[in-house]
Amino acid sequence: MAAPVISADRLLLFGATGDLSRRMLLPSLCALDADNLLPENLRIIGTARSEMSDQEFRQMAREALETFLPDERRGGMAEFLNRLSYQALDASTLEGFDALAEKVGPSGSEDGEGGLAIFLSTAPSLFGPTIAGLQHAGLTGEHVRIGLEKPLGTDLQSSCAINDAVAEAFSEDRIFRIDHYLGKETVQNLLALRFANVLFEPIWNSNYIDHVQITVAETVGLESRVAYYDDSGALRDMVQNHMLQLLALVAMEPPTSFDATAVRDEKVKALRALREVEPSETVTGQYRAGAITGEAVPGYDDELGTDSDTETFVAIKAHVDNWRWKGVPFYLRTGKRLPERVTEIVVQFRSVPHSIFEGQGGASNMQPNRLVIGIQPEENITLSLMAKVPGLGVDGVKLREVPLEITMPDAFVGQHRRIAYERLLLDLIKADQTLFVRRDEVEAQWHWVDAIRAVWEEAGITPKTYGAGTWGPSAAIALTERDGVTWHD
Repeated sequence: MAAPVISADRLLLFGATGDLSRRMLLPSLCALDADNLLPENLRIIGTARSEMSDQEFRQMAREALETFLPDERRGGMAEFLNRLSYQALDASTLEGFDALAEKVGPSGSEDGEGGLAIFLSTAPSLFGPTIAGLQHAGLTGEHVRIGLEKPLGTDLQSSCAINDAVAEAFSEDRIFRIDHYLGKETVQNLLALRFANVLFEPIWNSNYIDHVQITVAETVGLESRVAYYDDSGALRDMVQNHMLQLLALVAMEPPTSFDATAVRDEKVKALRALREVEPSETVTGQYRAGAITGEAVPGYDDELGTDSDTETFVAIKAHVDNWRWKGVPFYLRTGKRLPERVTEIVVQFRSVPHSIFEGQGGASNMQPNRLVIGIQPEENITLSLMAKVPGLGVDGVKLREVPLEITMPDAFVGQHRRIAYERLLLDLIKADQTLFVRRDEVEAQWHWVDAIRAVWEEAGITPKTYGAGTWGPSAAIALTERDGVTWHD
């Protein structure tokens, strides 16, 4: 039987001096504290290999907050910094975990005290030793929960090995696998759009939807992720987690309620319904030198310093084989050094079965309705409709496509634009798993992605080149055009 849910009164951050902590975790926690959303007695303990005192850690945190958190969201920063303490730790050995346990305090909650939440942001190779160290130090009790930052393996086998190691110490109801896209407001709004409005769900199926496009485009190259990215590539880095989670939210059946079990049950059904991809349904690419926003940028091999066949671009034509989506293609594309930074979902509806405006002047402008859900950098929802152009129309009824648009900052004036990790950290502290990824989801994602890599290997598919600042190899355009579909730009 699962332990009763107890809000954490301690949060232990592994990798507390790293880039993710400075850019995202500490600013998110400070912003939550400024809004009085953290438990009043919550202590935050950072740990990493670096030797530093509590005061030095607080100074590092202050510099991170001043760099990455807007001025208006730093209210009560001094009080937040007082929550912080630090304990140096080499996670590759058991030595030091006892000192960490002493710093953290008891992990149990038999006397009614709060629980312990752990956020593990370390190299995957340290997951096993870290779990062993936590067990050794008695920091895996029934009131301890753990958040795991990706990547969780490089394929199904290695992912299962990591999950098996974590499962030795933590039951599934205490494991919080993080995909930060699920913390984004517009991603969560996709659920509200579908299930809080009667308008869309009756037509959210193959009878009315022609196809779906999901794009995650980046303008950046390798930056500081050289070693990780060249071992990973675009398929593992983006498709296996973020893009498949977006696909699952689009394709899932309505859950019976908005709770962790019901939502994740439906997501995993959609993921398991994914058809294996044929060689003709996938395109890979790698960027060469080009220009982004008018500035020259080097090619991938130039940035890497050696030749590599790692893909920096992937386009896939996917199918969800169930009654709702039979025959509806899902076009996925992601890449680095593309013309703009954008993440969006495009739901393209079918044309009207019969147009009464045939023969009318301008009726050739008829376009099927389209729903565009912008996730980043701007958060908006746009529904394109056909409308009559004002005027007498002596040559007939003139039609034009017009947008109905919801821009989230304008629709919710006065609401902070939150960092995705704010939602996820708060849910970890409060033990709400709804926006976290369950083990069977991860395994379904890896099963599909591993099959794609096997197809590449068997068919001898290697990355095609594309110039930085373009939308990938020309084959990616052909992937959709042969179905009469054009990528939404």
